[in-house]
Amino acid sequence: MRPFLRIALGAMLIAVFLAIPANARITRIEITKTEPAFAGASFGSVGAYERVIGKAFGEVDPKLPGNALIQDIQLAAKNARGMVEYVTDIDILRPVDRSKSNGILFFNIINRGNKGGLGLFDANVRGGGANNLTDAGDGFLLRKGYTIVWFGWQADVMPGNGRMTMTVPVAHNPDGSTISGIVRSELITQTPTNTLSLSSGWFSGGSSPYPSMSRDNRAPLPDGFIPTLTFRRRQPSPRISIPNTEWSFATCGQNGEPVPSATQICYPAGFKPGELYEITYRAKDPLILGLGFAATRDLGAFLKAATKDDSGTPNPVLTSNARAIVMGSSQSGRFIRTFINLGFNRAEDGKIVFDGAFPEIGGGQLPLNVRWGQPGRGAGNAEVDNQVPGAEFPFTYGQETDPLTGRTAGILDRCNATHTCPKIVHAATSLEMWELRQSLGFTDPLGTKDLPDPPNVRTYLMVSTQHGPAALPLPTQVPFGVCQQQQNPNPHTWTVRALLEALTAWIKDGTEPPPSARPTIAAGNLVSADQVHFPAIPANTYGGVNRPAVKFLALSNPLHPLDFGKDYHSTDVSGILNGELPKVATARYGNLVPQVDEDGNDLGGIRNVFIQVPIGTYTGWNLFNSKLYEDGVCTLAGSFIPFASTQQERQATGDTRKSLEERYPSKDAYVAEVKKAAESLVKQRYLLPEDAATLIKQAEDSGIRQAP
Repeated sequence: MRPFLRIALGAMLIAVFLAIPANARITRIEITKTEPAFAGASFGSVGAYERVIGKAFGEVDPKLPGNALIQDIQLAAKNARGMVEYVTDIDILRPVDRSKSNGILFFNIINRGNKGGLGLFDANVRGGGANNLTDAGDGFLLRKGYTIVWFGWQADVMPGNGRMTMTVPVAHNPDGSTISGIVRSELITQTPTNTLSLSSGWFSGGSSPYPSMSRDNRAPLPDGFIPTLTFRRRQPSPRISIPNTEWSFATCGQNGEPVPSATQICYPAGFKPGELYEITYRAKDPLILGLGFAATRDLGAFLKAATKDDSGTPNPVLTSNARAIVMGSSQSGRFIRTFINLGFNRAEDGKIVFDGAFPEIGGGQLPLNVRWGQPGRGAGNAEVDNQVPGAEFPFTYGQETDPLTGRTAGILDRCNATHTCPKIVHAATSLEMWELRQSLGFTDPLGTKDLPDPPNVRTYLMVSTQHGPAALPLPTQVPFGVCQQQQNPNPHTWTVRALLEALTAWIKDGTEPPPSARPTIAAGNLVSADQVHFPAIPANTYGGVNRPAVKFLALSNPLHPLDFGKDYHSTDVSGILNGELPKVATARYGNLVPQVDEDGNDLGGIRNVFIQVPIGTYTGWNLFNSKLYEDGVCTLAGSFIPFASTQQERQATGDTRKSLEERYPSKDAYVAEVKKAAESLVKQRYLLPEDAATLIKQAEDSGIRQAP
């Protein structure tokens, strides 16, 4: 070949090579429906929105370092290009006039298939409007011009009830044969039944279980394994075996006759509320769940910057100089922290994917990149899902050394190494302090000293709030659901709106957000549970509701190092679980909780208007009543105990907390207190001026609140 031809051909090959998209990418966007959102309603100066529904098709190169850490990626089926494929649902709200956008793509990480974001940031969303997008409440996110993106990432979520799903391959042995392994699944029920799914946990009822390798629970498998079913009254109690002759892999039929099933369990004697059942069985066909992290990375990178997919379909949200925020609550917040920990915020081209991250009420990590993982589980709740992965070290964004395991790590280690860390606003409630050991994200592992946040992180505790505020009106008859006290309705909305706007300004123009706000050891308002000076609150009938006396048992859910077997890598929340109960070390981490004032309301952190001008005691903990695990920590629930209306009423009851009339002698006095608190919060940038005006007007219109 002549030299000039070789040069020309080489130039052509280079050009072709440079034109090839990144190896892990979205290859196709399929839009199935575009329609007016919220019946064509207009939202401030941004105007109307439209809803775009479809699917995103992606592929991952298993040989690249950023993908190789995905558990079982090498055991997935590959296409002709050697790529591993996945498909995910997408659902998007975008301004009809995209020039009215604020330039922020707001990616909400869905929770067990369900959409979030709208119900948190938009006040007064009614019913199921947040998931089905039928109601936008006061339209905050839309008025501000955010483009909102939802997509599936949890591949074991079952479709139905508006849930979003993702399709990933099943892992097989290199010779194509079926992979099997031991799976332990905790089963519970809140109503008597004789049939349960193999994934019937408190949080995982919408997850598809791993099928049993054999439907015969009595005949040993070739290696001698026989499945077991046990129960125990409480998590620390010893397990009691239920003979294999009394249950089967089946559905209990109309006449009690079992109908064989690989994914259900029939127990004719009946599963009872208040018992913790556990099935240990040999399962087959593990899903490659870790692809959920890759899909998040690839979809984020595509929607943020790509002009079109491989077939020429335009990017449905393309915006000039777009910035991206990833936000999620609870399970979804834990997803974000693990996504960052595993280095997925670096796109294949080396660029940062999400400029900002907002994990809310999610202080641990998520066991998604795990063979036999059950990411729908609660990861560390006091009474249920207490011994599943996700609560282990590292706890903090900055690097620390764990004296109990000898490991040194931080959530930001990988992104620091590649300069792809997002700016992070981390918001939590008091419930995570009591039930989910959130303080370990603020202190050293033994709870002896406060730790500073890294420069790109701000941490906030919304004190005297529960995991998700209780819906109003509260129940007025005992029992209050499964808890001893009415649950805590103290809202998150007004605070998180201010924090989101602060994060947006931080990534758009570099304006520093307000300083971190949380209880601290140094200030004396972050203490061990047995040092909390909680007031004695007697039984009462305030507002015509009969309530029992409050039991303060100082239950803060201790954490010990857990060993899930040699093939599970705790620091990365990745690997293969051994299918047994974890080995629990005797050493304990030093988790702490907020100290309280004379009313029992928390000190430190962000004390919103409802705590600065309270009408009762709001806690981050509650206890189960006799319907379930009596006097155990009521899962994800705080308490609300109102003040007496008058001094005479409280004195007759024996209540030391001042009554409403003693606190607020007139409506004007109450309004003045609300105005003072709201203006102080605005000055600190923990409340938006428009929301302060709303709260002040509510006080002016309604006077002293008599109910939450």
